[in-house]
Amino acid sequence: MRNYLALNHILHALANPTRRHIIELLSEGDASVTEIAEPLPISLASVVRQLQVLEDAGLIRTHKIAQVRTCWLEPQPLDLLDAWLTERRSRWQRRQRRV
Repeated sequence: MRNYLALNHILHALANPTRRHIIELLSEGDASVTEIAEPLPISLASVVRQLQVLEDAGLIRTHKIAQVRTCWLEPQPLDLLDAWLTERRSRWQRRQRRV
């Protein structure tokens, strides 16, 4: 795996339960920051900070039109994480077969 820095950012972003919850919400479809904040037990300012971490990791993208900022998932970072996990699993399974 050549892109460990990106993987580190992804894993850091997903280590937080609030950010994982936001990813789950966005897996249902695009949402405004207000829609994302509504079910969360934290302030809007905290939600914005959590969204910034997710965006910095490349997991989400946002776009602002007038007063509404809309967020959506970006699949490439999850593909990178999936590839890394698949490789780890494959190596472990090969080792287990040799034993």
